[in-house]
Amino acid sequence: MAFEYAVVLTGSIATGKSTVSKIFASLGYTIIDADRIAHQVLDAESEKVAEIFGEDLVKKGRVDRKALGTIVFSDPQKRRALEAMLHPLIFLEIERLSIHEDRLAKPYLVDIPLFFEGGRYPIDHTLVVYTTPEKQLERLMMRDGLSRKEARDRIATQIPVEEKRKNATYVIDNSATLTHLKEECTRVDKEIIKDFA
Repeated sequence: MAFEYAVVLTGSIATGKSTVSKIFASLGYTIIDADRIAHQVLDAESEKVAEIFGEDLVKKGRVDRKALGTIVFSDPQKRRALEAMLHPLIFLEIERLSIHEDRLAKPYLVDIPLFFEGGRYPIDHTLVVYTTPEKQLERLMMRDGLSRKEARDRIATQIPVEEKRKNATYVIDNSATLTHLKEECTRVDKEIIKDFA
């Protein structure tokens, strides 16, 4: 059965999921990364992407993700079309990897940025990486070189991080220093081990 030992790693854009993922990998967790799988699927489906969104988005069989992101973040209809094409294929690959991990009978993380938005994965345990909305906005502007309005528009496409926090099994607070973040990860690691014992 898939997802028996899975813990979803989620949060919102620019809350620090990638850093938390690296810390948990260093603690011995396997990470199934939905974004990495999405990139592979996107390139595999590059011909369909060219058909729907324009041939100028595909160069040598690879999709210009930044250009595609600009299109889909500003047009909800196009975003839904992209998701309808990609999400079933991404799900099948994550499910396949999950079945393999479940055979080992130990917890692992499935990094799914839009877990709550999608409602697609039957996973009971969720780990939300939290930071204050103000810090989230600052980090996104700095990380991606976006204007305040562009950053707000991207954040607005997701369920607010405060709401995700309320629905989480585990919460990691990433509002302070890296040292504090590592302590938070160690604390949650102990909780996960206890819950799956």
